[in-house]
Amino acid sequence: MNIKAFTLDSIEGTYAKDVPAFAAALKGAGADLVLVPGTSRVRRAMPAAAMRSGAAIDVNVVDVSVEGEKAVVSRWAYRQRIFCSFSRAARPWVVATDPALFPEICAKLGVTPEPLDCGQQGTDAATRTKCNGLVSAAGGGESTIRPDAKLLFVAGAGWTKKQADGASHLPEAAETITGFLAKSGASLGSSKSLVDMPEAAQAFSFMSHMNQVGQTGATPRHPKGLATCCHGEEPHVVGWRFISERRAVNLDANCGWAQGKTDVLYVADAFAVMKKVNELMS
Repeated sequence: MNIKAFTLDSIEGTYAKDVPAFAAALKGAGADLVLVPGTSRVRRAMPAAAMRSGAAIDVNVVDVSVEGEKAVVSRWAYRQRIFCSFSRAARPWVVATDPALFPEICAKLGVTPEPLDCGQQGTDAATRTKCNGLVSAAGGGESTIRPDAKLLFVAGAGWTKKQADGASHLPEAAETITGFLAKSGASLGSSKSLVDMPEAAQAFSFMSHMNQVGQTGATPRHPKGLATCCHGEEPHVVGWRFISERRAVNLDANCGWAQGKTDVLYVADAFAVMKKVNELMS
């Protein structure tokens, strides 16, 4: 089986220009199986490119195995409750893997990724959209959900609790969290208990149920994750299944994270830790 893997040097691109470029690359590859990392740019334009080039496509793939001329892919379904494996007879077959697992899958199959040539541009009629500039997500914008960020920062209900002086400090907590997000470019996640708190709705206006991570929330796919003021109970940790490297900050040495659910647990005050981190990043 002829297998090729492509990577993109940048997440920047427009749909009108990427679709014809991706379609031309798929036609020119002459491969039976094409592997690409499932970044936001690929997920936006690759399905249309596959349709134009007569290819089949599947996304959110977490594993690929090849036996002779048969390729089998695996992915989660039904909100990550069912793990399924399947194959397709259609060729070429485009497989968009989890971005964090892309290097591992390529190494497993013995394939060296090649840069995807995006030199093929659309016609003037197809590219009427003009890009007037780019704004970095780490510049303090309103968006806190960043699928392509390298780090997931999760805030728990502990940010709203009383501190050593006997009072809660919601404005200070909000400033610390947003300061870290602006400096690091991390994506913001939350526990269900925090987004359900009425008192946190006004102070944490930058957070909503869209940020919720866990069994009834999202299952992010960032390479690294940092949990703060979160106990790490199973309904929440189930949303971390695709996070490769996990760290947590909690004052309770016997919290859920300590039960083998994180690589490193810092038994410390998250307020003090994150303030120091922000100072070091300034």
